[in-house]
Amino acid sequence: MDQGGAALRTWFGERRGGLALLAPALAFLTLFVGYPLWGILNESFAQGGGFGPLVEDTYFLERAWFTTWQAAVSTMLTLILAVPVAYVLACYEFRGKAALEALITVPFVLPTIVVAVAFTALLGPDGLANDGIRALPGGGDSPVQLLHSIWAILLAHVFYNVAMAARIISVSWSRLDTRMEDAAAMLGAGKATTFMRVTLPLLRTPLLAAGSLVFLFCFTSFGVVLILGGPQFGTLETEIYRETLFLFRLPVAATLALIQLAATFAAMWANAALQQRAARPGAARRRPLPWTGRRRLAAGTIVAVMALVTILPLAALAERSVHGSAGYTLEYYRRLDDNVRQQVLFVAPIEAVRNSLVFAMLTAAVAVPLGTAAAHGAMRLRSTLAEAVVQLPLGVSAVTLGLGFLVTLDRPPLDLRASPAMVVIAHGLIAMPFVARAVAAQLRSLDPRLREAGAMLGAGPLRVFLAIDLPLTWRSMLAGGVFAFAVSMGEFGATLLIARPEYPTIPLAVFRYLGQPGALNYGQAMAMATILMAVTGAGFFAIDRLRFREYGGF
Repeated sequence: MDQGGAALRTWFGERRGGLALLAPALAFLTLFVGYPLWGILNESFAQGGGFGPLVEDTYFLERAWFTTWQAAVSTMLTLILAVPVAYVLACYEFRGKAALEALITVPFVLPTIVVAVAFTALLGPDGLANDGIRALPGGGDSPVQLLHSIWAILLAHVFYNVAMAARIISVSWSRLDTRMEDAAAMLGAGKATTFMRVTLPLLRTPLLAAGSLVFLFCFTSFGVVLILGGPQFGTLETEIYRETLFLFRLPVAATLALIQLAATFAAMWANAALQQRAARPGAARRRPLPWTGRRRLAAGTIVAVMALVTILPLAALAERSVHGSAGYTLEYYRRLDDNVRQQVLFVAPIEAVRNSLVFAMLTAAVAVPLGTAAAHGAMRLRSTLAEAVVQLPLGVSAVTLGLGFLVTLDRPPLDLRASPAMVVIAHGLIAMPFVARAVAAQLRSLDPRLREAGAMLGAGPLRVFLAIDLPLTWRSMLAGGVFAFAVSMGEFGATLLIARPEYPTIPLAVFRYLGQPGALNYGQAMAMATILMAVTGAGFFAIDRLRFREYGGF
């Protein structure tokens, strides 16, 4: 009886401790996600809002259609390129494989504005590709005209998402039962037939899981469409931005945000269901294929093409940042402390760098404690609902979040219009789910008997948390903090709506300078984008070294 009573007290203690740890994150989400979304809902039914005007106006229907079909085409192209990459990662072992995986993953962890600027540096009128073609006999003045076209958007989306899709597919591919493939080969089926009729059907679920995630990212794409698409191409995301900051039609923007929210949550639900099916236990990791001459050539070609696709835009960005009219120079970096006639920013570009660093450090200070406590609380409660609630900000696009802040945080008691704290709060909301995912992944690998033993010995929930949980999860907390820092450095959508002019960040400065004529403005945009690429890339490699690979990823 005493033993049963102790177990019951332990059970109640775990629940109380879980709720106590989860409470700060829930309060944070309620105040800065739930309240802004409620404000958007109310604003959408204000005068001038509602779904009727949008349905009746063909302009908005065209924007919705473009948002959908460009996301679908981007997804298809991404999967076409991701499948051969996944094949190499899943079926071969070779020297430098880990380095290749890290290299091809870099684009996905870079801020979208860096990707957009990198393609501007490569394909723009003054880009590396045009300079190279001009140097050829008969090259012409500006032969490559891909900027502000649908092709630039599609290329950037594929570049950004292909590594993530390849990793999802390769994990499942590496665990496929090879006996069905062997049986098909013994029955005389060729390699192409075996792949189409045996392997591909077995990969249907991971392909759909990867595709749904890519579609979600492309559907909510903002920086890529805004910079590479130009004024003639617009999605729901860019239209929310336009209606808010240029036309001042908040009810229309709020209604568009609701439509996007519904589509986003539907895509997230589909992806969660597919990911759960794809994660079901399967066969052990398949034996690596032997390196025959033909296979070596095919795999080597795939690796070389993928490495080139990854490196070329980023190399073009770095090269344009030091390319002046008289040759290579560091002038654009040296002049980041100049603010010529204050025509672009109220402060010098170097102030944007400092602001981004400060915001990033404050974001990590907010996201790490909240995300860590939320992960521990959800784990103690053993509640998938709690885990889903913590991940809620991932289902809200940054632009929609910024709109919600503008609608609700402009009056007492939460009048934050003039405060840079609004930027830190928005960045913290976006980063917190990633911290929670990192910590939760490591918590799942721990032996629960350690925590139970501590409770049985009389340690309270707080004591168990401080003495057992935290020491065993510090690496995932540190990795989550680095990721929160990198997320804040590159956040663009919400910051563009809510940041004060006197507190610009690197992404905002890059966007402003890129939209202005003149070689100096262009060079300064390239220099700041290169700095942002270096900082976020270094953060990714730090995360890769800090976390255990078997704990999963972000």
